[in-house]
Amino acid sequence: MNGVSGTGSVVGEEWGARAARSRALAVLRVRGRALGLAVLPAAVAVVLYAGGVTGHFTGTGWDTARWVVTVLAVVVLLAAAAVALVVTRARPAATPTVELAESAAPDLYRLVRDLADRLGVPPPAAIALTPDCDSWLEDRTHRAHRLHRTSGGDGAPILVIGSPFLWWMRVGELRAVLAPVVAGTGPAAQPDIAAARRFVRGLDAAVAVPRDPGLGPLRRLGAHGVGQVARVLLRACRGHAAEMERGVAAAGSERAQAVDYGVRIVAQEQVGLAYAGWDRLLTRVALPAWRMGRWPAKLDAGVVSALTELSRRDRLADGFSSRLGERPACDLLEEPGAVDEATSLLAARLFHGGPAEPGPDWAPVEWSRYPEEVVDRKWRTDAARLHQVLDGLGVASPAGGPASGTTGPTLTRVMAHLTAPRPEHEPRHERATGVEEPRYERDTGAEESRYEPDTGAGEHGRDAGLHEPKPEPFADTAEGAAAEGAATRGGRGAGAGADEPGSAATSAATPEHVSDSDPDPDSDSDLALLPAGPEEDDDEPVNPAAEALAGALSALLAREEAAREARVAAAAESARATDKGGRAAAPDAVSGPDGPLPLFPLQPPRTGRDLLADHVTAMVCCAAVDTAEAAPGLDWLDGPALLVGGERAADLGPRVLALVEDGDPEPLRAWLTRTGVRPEKPVRLV
Repeated sequence: MNGVSGTGSVVGEEWGARAARSRALAVLRVRGRALGLAVLPAAVAVVLYAGGVTGHFTGTGWDTARWVVTVLAVVVLLAAAAVALVVTRARPAATPTVELAESAAPDLYRLVRDLADRLGVPPPAAIALTPDCDSWLEDRTHRAHRLHRTSGGDGAPILVIGSPFLWWMRVGELRAVLAPVVAGTGPAAQPDIAAARRFVRGLDAAVAVPRDPGLGPLRRLGAHGVGQVARVLLRACRGHAAEMERGVAAAGSERAQAVDYGVRIVAQEQVGLAYAGWDRLLTRVALPAWRMGRWPAKLDAGVVSALTELSRRDRLADGFSSRLGERPACDLLEEPGAVDEATSLLAARLFHGGPAEPGPDWAPVEWSRYPEEVVDRKWRTDAARLHQVLDGLGVASPAGGPASGTTGPTLTRVMAHLTAPRPEHEPRHERATGVEEPRYERDTGAEESRYEPDTGAGEHGRDAGLHEPKPEPFADTAEGAAAEGAATRGGRGAGAGADEPGSAATSAATPEHVSDSDPDPDSDSDLALLPAGPEEDDDEPVNPAAEALAGALSALLAREEAAREARVAAAAESARATDKGGRAAAPDAVSGPDGPLPLFPLQPPRTGRDLLADHVTAMVCCAAVDTAEAAPGLDWLDGPALLVGGERAADLGPRVLALVEDGDPEPLRAWLTRTGVRPEKPVRLV
C-alpha cells in the first residue's frame, strides 16, 4: 500500500510540474510573439535595403518604401524599448508584511528549513508575517524589494505566514499547514516558471504606472500608452498564467503529502476556526478602538481569547480549547509581544487606514484598559454627538420631573424626542411589561443563527429565545444595534401584521395622516398591501423625528470622516515630501489610489437609522454607568458590552430599536426601571 501511495504521489507531482512548465512556456511564447511583432518592421526595412544594394529593389517607389518602413521601424523599436524598460523597472506590488529576521525567530527558521529538507526543495529566502489567516510564497527578487531585505537567498521567494496561525496553532499543526506552501519553492526554482512569473509581475506593475502621483503630464501620457500595451499582453497570457499557478499548487500539494498528512487534516479545521475568530475580533473588537484613535497592541493574543470563548459557546468548536496545553507556535519567536504589536499596528493600517507610527491621537491600548479607554470613551463620544445634533435641531429638554432643576444632557431628552404620538385606541399590551415582542425576538434569533450556528442545548437554544428574553449576541454594542436594526427592518412588514390584528396593526405600521387621507380605508386590496411595507416605510416613516435625527447624524459623521481623511492625507503628503530628501520610502508603506486609505475596509457604510440606533444605545449605556451599578466591559466575540451587576446586558438592542423605529419607549423604559437607571439624571460626556 505504501508503495502504491508513493508512486501515485510522485506521478501526481510530476504531472503538476509538467503542466506548470508547459503553461510557463506558453506565457513566454506570448512574450516572444510580442518581441517578434516589435522587430518585424525593422526586419522588413533590412530586406528592402538588402534588395537595393543587390539591385533587385530599385526605383523611386522602392526608395520611398524604404524610408517609410525605416521610420516605422524606428518608432516601433523605440516604443518597444520604452515598454520593455517600464516593464523591467516597474516595481511589482508587494504585500505589506512584518519581516522577521532570523535572529528574531531562530526556531521558526529552523522549523522551515527542516521542512524544506524533508520535502527536498530549496528553503525560502526569508519569513514575514501578515495580519491575515493565510500563508503563501511571494517573490521579492525585484531590485526595489531587495533594497529592504534583511535575509539572504536572492533567488528564493519569501514565506509569508498569517500571524493568527502562530498564536492559535500548535507547532505540529503549523508545520503541517506550511508543508504545501514550502513545497512550492521547488517549482519556483524552475527557470521557465521563474521567467514567466517575472514577466507577468512586470506587466501587472506596468499597468499601475500611470497612477503614480509623481508623473508629469507628458510622462503620464506615455505611461498610459505603455499601460494599454501591458493590458493587451496580460489579457493574452492570463489564462496560461492561471493554469501555471494551478500546476505549481498541485505539484506542491502532492509533494507535501509525505509530511504530516494526518496532522494536516486536523490542522485545516483550525484554519477555518482561526479565520472565524479573527474576523469577529477585527470587526467587533478592534474596529471600535480604531475609530476612537486607539489600536489594540495584542490582536494575535486576543484571537486566542476570542476562539476560546467561541469554543465555550459553540458545541461545534467544543474540544478545540483543550489543545491550549500544547506548545503554541508563537513560542518559536524570541519576542512574541513585540511581533504581536508590530502586526497589530499593520492590521490597523490595512483595515482602517491608520498612521504608520503611534502618536498622541493614535496610541496603543492593552486589553486590560480596553473597557475604560475604548468602550466608555466610545459611548460618551457618541452620546455627545447625539446631543450636539439635538442642539442643532433646536430640541429642548423636557420640562418637569424630579430633575427639572438640573442642567445637562439626559436620556429623557432623547426618549421624549424619539417618542412618536400614538392613536388613543391603540393598546399598550405587553410592551409595558418589559417582555420583548415576538417580532424583535424573531429578528434577533435570525441574527444569532447567522453568527452562532449552535449555542448549545437546553433553555439557551434558539427555540427558547422565541418565547423568553435571553442573552443576544452583540445586542448592546453599536455595531450590534446596526446589525439587529437591519434584521428588524427586513421583517417589519410581516411582524406588524402578526402582533396585533385589525386596526392596531394598521395604526402601528402606518402614520395617522395616511389613514385619514385614504379614500377607501376599508378596502381589502389596500389592507392587503400594508404588511409588505418596506417601500411604504421609506415614503411615510413611522417615526419622522427619528428619520430627521438620523439624517442629521449621518451628515455630521460624514463631515467628521472627511476631516479625518484630510488630516491623514496631509500627514502622508508631508511624509512623502520628507522622503524625497534622499531616503527611500518605507517598504511597508500602505496607500490606495486616492491616498492613504484602508486597503481592505471591514464594514460597508451604515444607514442613518443604524447610526441613530448606535448613538441611542451609547446614551443608554452612559446613563446606566453613571446612575446604576453598571460598567463598560469587553466581549471577545461581540466587542463593547454593558455589564449590569457583573452580568452582560444582552437584551438592550431590541428595546432601543422599538424606540428608534416605532417611537415606542415602553420596552426601553421598562428595562431602565428594572435595572435601576435614572434617565432624568445628566450624564458625563466627552
